[in-house]
Amino acid sequence: MKKIIGLAVIALMVSAPTLAAGDAAAGKAKSLICASCHGADGIAVIPGYPNLKGQNAQYIESSLKAYKNKERNGGNAAVMQPMASMLNDTDIANLAAYYSTMK
Repeated sequence: MKKIIGLAVIALMVSAPTLAAGDAAAGKAKSLICASCHGADGIAVIPGYPNLKGQNAQYIESSLKAYKNKERNGGNAAVMQPMASMLNDTDIANLAAYYSTMK
């Protein structure tokens, strides 16, 4: 029984998605345009804009993809949709990795 549980745990660990699958260094380079609103350190410089520093990578990815696909229309969508439309999936993963690893 212990072997079965051990194998199940290993299988779950191997199949679990990584938290920050992108390249944080590439995300940092790509983040320059984000910094004008979200701050160079990931802390928003404009009231009402979200802080990205330490944010969950999956949340950042899903949010950017939703803006890019025009599925997210409230709040700052008028600003974010054009920004996200310039990003490919690799850029999005890299940005998510960068911001999620900021301490």
